[in-house]
Amino acid sequence: MPSAHARHETPMERADRNFTELLQELRVTQTGVQILFAFLLTLAFTQRFAELDDFARATYVTTLVFALSATALFTAPAALHRVLFQRGAKRLIVVVSSRLAAAGLVMLALSFTGALLLVVDVVLGRTAGIVAGSGAFLLCLALWGVLPRVLRGRVGSRHR
Repeated sequence: MPSAHARHETPMERADRNFTELLQELRVTQTGVQILFAFLLTLAFTQRFAELDDFARATYVTTLVFALSATALFTAPAALHRVLFQRGAKRLIVVVSSRLAAAGLVMLALSFTGALLLVVDVVLGRTAGIVAGSGAFLLCLALWGVLPRVLRGRVGSRHR
């Protein structure tokens, strides 16, 4: 992986590239969370929703809040950019937007966990739902948390 110096980038060019790369990442995640959020919104209007017990209803509402939070966190960089546009704050926008995206991934993992827990709970039962939800959380943790850190350790201090 070439260093920033090998690219011959100015700090502003690097900030522009980093922001463009972040926006590409957000496009991927935002679509998934928007579909999940829409799915969750429709569940409350189905006939079977009335049959849910208190645990399932609490799981539903919590998951809906997680999905809303993920959506808000993933769209916040666009709002941040819009408000700070042409104010010489690109590096700040990149740093804050990156943190917002990381928090959004946590909310998305929790949304996936809750959604799978809810659906499997209704279809196969509570124990299967808890196992499936736990598996979803561990998968997201492994792929989005552990794997990048392991690879970062292999890359060493070379970055950006």
